[in-house]
Amino acid sequence: MIRAAGELTILSDSAIQAASQDAVHPLGSKARVLLTGVFGPYAQDDKYGSRKLNPMELYHNQVTRTQGPFSLRMFHRSWGLMLIQANIEAPCTVLDFPVLDRFVEELRTHEYDIIGITGIIPNVLKVKKMCELIRRYQPNATIVVGGHVANIPDLAEQVDADHCVRGDGVRWMRRFLGEDENRPIRHPLIKSGLGTRNVGMTVRDEPGDVAATVIPSVGCPLGCNFCSTSAMFGGKGKFINFFESGDELFHVMCQLEEEMKVQSFFMMDENFLLHKKRALRLLELMQEHDKAWSLYVFSSANVLKTYTTDQLLGLGISWVWMGLEGEDSQYKKLHGIDVRTQIKELQSHGIRILGSSIVGLENHTPENIDAAIDYAVAYDTDFHQFMLYTPIPGTPLHAELSAQGRLKDPSTFSPADIHGQLIFNYRHSHIRDGQEGEYMLRAFNRDFEQNGPSTIRIVRTTLAGWMKHKNHPDPRIRRRIRWEARELATTFSALVGAAARYYRHHAALGPKMRALLKQLHREFGWKSRLFSSLGGRYVLRKIRQEERRLAAGWTYEPPTFYERNAACTDNPAAALCRYATPLPPTAPTPAPASRRIHADEPVLV
Repeated sequence: MIRAAGELTILSDSAIQAASQDAVHPLGSKARVLLTGVFGPYAQDDKYGSRKLNPMELYHNQVTRTQGPFSLRMFHRSWGLMLIQANIEAPCTVLDFPVLDRFVEELRTHEYDIIGITGIIPNVLKVKKMCELIRRYQPNATIVVGGHVANIPDLAEQVDADHCVRGDGVRWMRRFLGEDENRPIRHPLIKSGLGTRNVGMTVRDEPGDVAATVIPSVGCPLGCNFCSTSAMFGGKGKFINFFESGDELFHVMCQLEEEMKVQSFFMMDENFLLHKKRALRLLELMQEHDKAWSLYVFSSANVLKTYTTDQLLGLGISWVWMGLEGEDSQYKKLHGIDVRTQIKELQSHGIRILGSSIVGLENHTPENIDAAIDYAVAYDTDFHQFMLYTPIPGTPLHAELSAQGRLKDPSTFSPADIHGQLIFNYRHSHIRDGQEGEYMLRAFNRDFEQNGPSTIRIVRTTLAGWMKHKNHPDPRIRRRIRWEARELATTFSALVGAAARYYRHHAALGPKMRALLKQLHREFGWKSRLFSSLGGRYVLRKIRQEERRLAAGWTYEPPTFYERNAACTDNPAAALCRYATPLPPTAPTPAPASRRIHADEPVLV
C-alpha cells in the first residue's frame, strides 16, 4: 500500500518499487527518523512469530543448535540500521532489540516523521503489529519497511507500510531525504558479536577481544537460486561495493583499529575474496604498513582456489564460512574442486572453517538422507551449519517451485515457522509428513556426536596453525599467528581439560579430547598442564551448571540498544553512535565510484 493524500491505494509490486524510488519526504533532511528492528522477546513461542527454535542467535540457531552447554551463544546487532544511521544527515535514532512495551514507549514519548522497520520473513507478523502501533500513536509518520522481509512479493498487502524497500537502504533513504545518494560511505563502529557465551560462561568483552565488523559490499554475484540475499540486491552478477578499492577499505580498517583497539575484522561480504583486485591491494597495504590483522570472511571454494596459501596467510585469513551444499551439488562454485582436501589444507594452516550444508535437496530421500548427512559430517569442519532447502519469496527457487505448483497453501503453515530449521513451505518430491525437522536434528546431532564441540575443534585448528607457522619467516605473519594462539596454553587448555573430563567415558570423543590435550601439554608444558587441571575442573563445573540451566528452560535474549546520530540533538538519553570516515576527495580512488551497481564484471561460477 502507498499512503497518499489520506487514501490507501493498492499498487502492483513493481509499481510500489517505482513509487518508492521516486518518493522524497517533504521535510528532507529535517525529518526526524526512527530505525528499529522487530520487537522481542525472541526465544519463545508466541502469537507474533517468536519461536523458541528461532532465537536471535545466529550460531545457536543454525550452527551449534544441539551442542547444549558447548553451544556458541552470541548476538549480532542490526548492522543495516547502524549503516543507514551513520550515512544520513537527518536526525536519526536507532532502537535495536526492543521489547514491545519499549517500542510503544518510544512512540509515545518521541515524535518522528519517518519510522523504518527491518526484519526477516518469519518476523512479518511482528512487522505488521509494529505498523499498526505506529498508525495508532504516530499517524502522521511515514512507515518504511526493509530487510529480507521486503522480499515478500505482496508485503504491501500484508502490512500497512508506505514504502517497502529492497536492496540498498542507505541509498534509498538518502534519496528519500533529498540527499546525495552517491556520497561516500561512512562506516559505523560495529562489534561483530556481543554477549558471547560458551560452557556456562559469558566471555569477557575487553577492547580488542571482539572483532570489528566491516561491510565492504552487499549482495552476492554468484546468485545461487535459493539465496535471498542475492535476490534482494538484483540476483546473479549484481552487487554493490561500498568500498571499491583496497585503499578505501584499508583506510576504514585503520580507523576501526585505532578507535576500537582491534586487530581482527569480520568482513560482512557474501564472497569477500571474489573481489580479487581489492583484496590483493589490501594485502599490499597490510604488508607496507606492517598490519598483522586477522580477517574472518565468507568465500566459495572456487574463489579460494584462485589464491595461493601465501596470499591467504598474508591477508590474515583465519576463518572462512563456505557453502558445501551437498553431494553432487548443482552449484558450480563447487565443481571440479576437491573440497575435502581443500578444507584439510586450510585447517592445517590454522584457518578455521564453517561449512554450510543443505538438508532436503531435490535428490534427498528417506532412503539416502543418512548417507547425505554422513557426507556432510565427514568434512569435519570447525563449525557446520545445516539449513533446509527453502524457497524464500523473491528467489529463483521460489519462482520455479511456484510455476510447478509445488508451494504449499500459506494458510497451512505460519510464516514464523519457515526459518530453515523446522518445516518446508513446499511439497518435496520425496520427503513427507514433516520428516524434514527430524532430519535436521539428525544432522546436527551426528555432527556433534562424531566431531565433538565446535569450540574444541577451534582449539585443534588454531593449534595446527601455531605448530606450522609459529616460526614463519615473515614477522608480520608470525605476530598474527602468535596473537591467535595467545590463549592455547591457558583458557583453551582449561576448556580442553574440561572436555576431556566431560567425555572421559565417551568411546569416540574421549580419545579425541585426550589426544588434543596431550598435544597442548607437549607444546606448552607446565602452564598448559596447570590450566587444564585446575581450570579444567572449574570449567567442568560451569558446564554442569549450564546443563541444569538449559534443562530448566533457560533462554538467552539480547539487550536493547538506543542510539542517535550527531544530527539528533533532542534525544540526549540515546548514546551517540560513532563511525569511520571515507578517504578524502584527494585519494587515488574516487570515493563516489563505490556506489555503482556492478552487472558487467566477470563472475566466477
